[in-house]
Amino acid sequence: MLQGKWLPIVLLVLLGLLQYRLWFGKNSIPDYYSRQQEVQQQANQNANLVQRNALLKADINDLKIGLEAIEERARNELGLIKKGETFYRILPAETK
Repeated sequence: MLQGKWLPIVLLVLLGLLQYRLWFGKNSIPDYYSRQQEVQQQANQNANLVQRNALLKADINDLKIGLEAIEERARNELGLIKKGETFYRILPAETK
């Protein structure tokens, strides 16, 4: 009587072990979903970096092509003025 029942019991134990590994083991379904989220976050970060790189490339091309871009940067970032120009600083009115 015990001879015919050991095969289904062994198969159920194997099924249980495989299910355990599927849900709780290494590379399980929850791990898959967390990795999928990480991949999406990395893709978003890469898209932002691609956009930033495109802006930097455009800026580099502007600086290589003409002196106008260099002059504009010097004026805005360094506060430089040309000879013969007069610099005026307009301060906002103080509010009380």
